[in-house]
Amino acid sequence: MDVSFDIDECFQILTILVTILLENSFSAGISISLLVLLLGGSSVLLGLKRGKLIKLQEKYFQQNGGLMLQEHILNHGRSMETTKIFSNEELKKATNNYDENRVLGKGGYGTVYKGVLSDNKEFAIKKSKLCDKSQIEQFINEVILLTQINHRNVVKLLGCCLETEVPLLVYEFITNGTLYDHIHDISRASPLSWEKRLKIATEIARALSYLHSETSMPIIHRDVKSTNILLDDNHTAKVADFGASRLIALDQTEITTLVQGTLGYLDPEYFQTGQLTEKSDVYSLGVVLAELLTGEEAISTNRPETYKNLAMYFVSAVKEDRLFHILQDHIFNEGNIEPLKKVVNLAKGCLRLRWEDRPTMMEVAMELEGLRNMEKHLWGKDNQTTEETEYLLRTPTLPFNIDIGIGSSASAVNGHDSMINQLLKPLDDGQ
Repeated sequence: MDVSFDIDECFQILTILVTILLENSFSAGISISLLVLLLGGSSVLLGLKRGKLIKLQEKYFQQNGGLMLQEHILNHGRSMETTKIFSNEELKKATNNYDENRVLGKGGYGTVYKGVLSDNKEFAIKKSKLCDKSQIEQFINEVILLTQINHRNVVKLLGCCLETEVPLLVYEFITNGTLYDHIHDISRASPLSWEKRLKIATEIARALSYLHSETSMPIIHRDVKSTNILLDDNHTAKVADFGASRLIALDQTEITTLVQGTLGYLDPEYFQTGQLTEKSDVYSLGVVLAELLTGEEAISTNRPETYKNLAMYFVSAVKEDRLFHILQDHIFNEGNIEPLKKVVNLAKGCLRLRWEDRPTMMEVAMELEGLRNMEKHLWGKDNQTTEETEYLLRTPTLPFNIDIGIGSSASAVNGHDSMINQLLKPLDDGQ
């Protein structure tokens, strides 16, 4: 909506008139008088334009719950510095007027831009596609809740801008891309080691368990997937994108909602019934675990028709004792067999069809933490044994090299109706 259209046209007309006056042979006195008059008129019009823009920003600020947010901040004793409300001009300048070159990613819920402030501090700005006015209070509550979250594995919300038609969210900038990139981008120099994958899986589960169990109101993420997991330079996982998230009352175990999510990660029971529970996130995490283990896409046309859905492909392989045929080579070579089997069974448990049969996120996090500690112990023993062996067998001969194979990755595809049918097809023993 361009409220300044008429004013801009008037300003253009005034500019043309000034040009005509200067080019034609009017007397100097008349020309100067008219020029002063026209310039004065243009100043008035510019003032009107600026005033209309300010009024529009004030309208959006109130419409988007700005006053409600300020009241919440004061009531919760949080300073404006902690929960910053950015101005529209500030964010436009930081993104070079939302230049396409600043786009970090696009999804079903909006576009994420990279912003740079005058002090060279970088951040990410999420610009949503739609804004449902009836959910403004819900949006404000989520903003307040997210600003209170201080978890190392959740992307930190720095603030928001309410002066635009659609509210903008401002997050910390994470430098090392998404988990999806690290699993599926074959151009990367080397794949993530199994040690790093297990660490990342543990951190994701820990963050989601925190959201489910340790916030003032439980938060269901509702769109857990590898593209929504960011990694920093130390490969620390950060759960991101709360555009589809829902708050759930403490006395509730489920809520009925319009189904949202991503095909391939979507909980089949939620898809069928519209009943959203914390176990819906558990299912989605199960798909991410399968991705980490196999290096396969959540949905892929490179697999047989029956197994386009990774959950089906993975669980079937486990049931048919084909698991070690689908694990990425370097994971099989690096991982210790017993802990690896336990992670596989945990992923299978997360992918059970009925949510009652799935573990809680807290149970998943505790299991992964225990397995990670077990792996650390075994890795330590392996390293010690290797050092002793090398010392005993040390000779001045040629060194040896160990080749590690890299599993192939499938290309990204779009969903099809047949995939939805697969999503709903139950497997034996609970999947």
